[in-house]
Amino acid sequence: MLGFLKQFFTWWSGQTVGLRFYTWRNGEFVGEDEAGNRYYRAPSKLPDSIAERRWVIYNGYAEASAIPPGWHGWMHHRVDTPPSETGYQAREWQKPHGPNMTGTASAYRPAGSLLSAKPKPTDPDYEPWQPNS
Repeated sequence: MLGFLKQFFTWWSGQTVGLRFYTWRNGEFVGEDEAGNRYYRAPSKLPDSIAERRWVIYNGYAEASAIPPGWHGWMHHRVDTPPSETGYQAREWQKPHGPNMTGTASAYRPAGSLLSAKPKPTDPDYEPWQPNS
C-alpha cells in the first residue's frame, strides 16, 4: 500500500503511476546500468521529427547525476547507440557516482571557511594593496 501511495504522490522515489502507464504503453526497454537505473525509448509521434523520446527510471532516489557517462551521452542524443549495445567501458579516469555532500557535515570546507575545523591561516599568501604606499 505504501509503495502505491509513493507512486501516486511522489516523483522523486522512482516512477509515478503516469510514467508507469506511459512506459508500459510506449516504452521499449533499452538497458540497465550498474546502479540499477533502467533506460527506455519511444519513437517520435511527429512525422518530420527524427528524435526519439528517451527516459530513465531511477533505482531509488531520482538524482540526475547518478547517470553514468556512457548512458548520459545516449540520454542527451550525443550518440545513437545505447551503451548496452556497444559494450561501453568507462575510462580509467572516470570516477563512480558519489552523492552531492553540499549542506551536510561531510561537505568540503576549505581552510579559512567559517565552518571549517581548521583555523584560518595566520600568514596570508598575499599582501593587500594599500593606497599611497
